[in-house]
Amino acid sequence: MPDKKSAAMQSPAFHNRMNYLYDPALNKGTAFSEEERDKLGLWGLLPPGINTMEEQVLRVMGNYNRKTSDLEKYIFLVALQDRNQTLFYRVLTDHLEEMMPIIYTPTVGLACQEFVHIFRRPKGIFVSDKNKGRFSEILQNWPNKEVRVIVITDGERILGLGDLGVAGMGIPVGKLSLYTACAGIHPSWCLPVTIDVGTNNVELQKDPLYFGMRHQRIRGEEYDALVDEFIMAVQENFPNTLIQFEDFGNVNAFRLLNKYRHRICAFNDDMQGTASVALAGLYAAMRMIGQKITDQKILFLGAGEAGTGIGDLIASAMVNEGLSQTEARQRCWFADSRGLVVKSRKNLPEHKLRFAHDFKDHPYFLDAVKALKPTAIIGVSGQPSTFTQPILAEMARCNERPIVYALSNPTPRCECTAKEAYVWTQGRAIFASGSPFQPFTLEGITYEPGQGNNAYIFPGVGLGVIACRAKHVTDEMFLEAAKTLAAEVTEDDFKRGSIYPPLGHIREISAKIATAVCEVAYEQGLAVTPRPDDLQAFIKSQMYEPNYRSYV
Repeated sequence: MPDKKSAAMQSPAFHNRMNYLYDPALNKGTAFSEEERDKLGLWGLLPPGINTMEEQVLRVMGNYNRKTSDLEKYIFLVALQDRNQTLFYRVLTDHLEEMMPIIYTPTVGLACQEFVHIFRRPKGIFVSDKNKGRFSEILQNWPNKEVRVIVITDGERILGLGDLGVAGMGIPVGKLSLYTACAGIHPSWCLPVTIDVGTNNVELQKDPLYFGMRHQRIRGEEYDALVDEFIMAVQENFPNTLIQFEDFGNVNAFRLLNKYRHRICAFNDDMQGTASVALAGLYAAMRMIGQKITDQKILFLGAGEAGTGIGDLIASAMVNEGLSQTEARQRCWFADSRGLVVKSRKNLPEHKLRFAHDFKDHPYFLDAVKALKPTAIIGVSGQPSTFTQPILAEMARCNERPIVYALSNPTPRCECTAKEAYVWTQGRAIFASGSPFQPFTLEGITYEPGQGNNAYIFPGVGLGVIACRAKHVTDEMFLEAAKTLAAEVTEDDFKRGSIYPPLGHIREISAKIATAVCEVAYEQGLAVTPRPDDLQAFIKSQMYEPNYRSYV
């Protein structure tokens, strides 16, 4: 028979009291006031001194700065999120430029590679073929019932790192952290999901610590049935939810987007978000050098979902500027692992076929650059150091201001570094990258390269979609998001060599993007929420601020 002390510790009152200290959504740590400690019965469970949130932030930053590696900083921040959600988002929001490379690219890639070794506490929902037929029941296990946005991956193409199986969960978790930090979407509305269909990564299969399904990846009808069951389970449990597909392999990404985009509220950030941020950079570059987007000839290295997604949106932008669709596509060229994508090549998939032109085959990218003389090259190959010195020198030879985007993530996968782009073009390149680079000084001029980070786009798009409860996500929304982002780039940004605004302005930018997205939704008849008189004020009123609530 339990004694009185142990019985008291098992009482509902005791557990309710401890929830305020151990539930990250409720916990305030040493910031609980005296009145709150009286009301909640917390005296003695905390040190007697009381800290403000500002003082807690100082403590967090002191510990953060003592970490000796980016991975250790990542682990520290994840632990803070597990412990005190409000403080985590306060720190992240106030130090976003510094911490973006830690909670997302490039460090999140390393964190995913080490995921099964650094695992502490589960986040989100995991479903697998083991749970077939029970997905709806599993979603009901999620404690927050007002889910508004889901980021889902199957872990097949994590950044440029390939198949990481269930260890890819770090990507949905990181993306949703940015939804909150960059656009003020309440963390309780966010649900990260991994659908585990196995992995073809032999090293993971052999790792004794791997906790995913160890069989080869499920393909075909069985795979489609699992995804379809998940989509239906979401519609049943969270009917007003935006679904973001993230880091699916090419074999599934294109067709899943095409299958669901007109049935539910969904988009693929690797295609549409990447396309929008790349187009925004191109719009800004046109302002910088006084040219028109319709005059550009763009050569892509990489013809997967990111590359062709960018090509599609750029072509749409050119059509809006007066070109026919055929003329617009003629200005977008692609090279893949086999060389230039041309009509004479056999067995091209549909997403490449629409950009296959009647031109001589060139197996090497340098030869393609020499033959086409593009005004811009965009790297989305995931292959490092592929924008070589001869290629960049050739771009500089045929362009006064060559546009060079090395967008592959994480940093070790980048097609070239900022230093290489500037040195090999004598400082004339307009450069942007997917992962951040430090400022670089050449011949007395300091360049601060812009980062074509999807975080400029997807949080604002998501905020707009959620605010007006749009039924679908359309290409026009991403086109307007790109225009909105480009308009935020100032002359001072151009002087720094950047075609993107500082990340420190991201919440204001996200509010403007959300407003533009809502405008499109209302114009297209997709919005469910009645249109407010002041749309931007309404958007801002929906944004979560990470401040402690009062319990008295």
